[in-house]
Amino acid sequence: MKTEEEVKTEDKLDVLFRMQKGLDAYIREQRNLNYTQGEWVCKKALALMVELGEVVEEAKYKWWKNATEIDEAKLKEEIVDVLHFFLGMCIDSGMTSDELFEIYLKKNKENYDRQNGLSAKTGYSLKDKKN
Repeated sequence: MKTEEEVKTEDKLDVLFRMQKGLDAYIREQRNLNYTQGEWVCKKALALMVELGEVVEEAKYKWWKNATEIDEAKLKEEIVDVLHFFLGMCIDSGMTSDELFEIYLKKNKENYDRQNGLSAKTGYSLKDKKN
């Protein structure tokens, strides 16, 4: 087992993937859960959507109510819950942390290209925007 200091110097995304894989394996083993890959991805996607709802609730989205302070600690905890299920969905779909990083880089570039009218996809260009 790695020391806390060794973990802190590792790639953070690798650490998160490893920890999530361990948690998911533990839960599956302890609860004797056995679903197909597709079922796991769907279950994680649904759980992620529920957690996003909790993020919205903590962010006080109800403009029709009297404003109250956002509890930033609770908000951040809900965001981390979203990350748990997102990472689990990545792992269940067979994606590694390196693959997530590479796909993200490509998609990020494509999103900038779309905004700047440099993509084959149309309808995104800022220069074509009508006010």
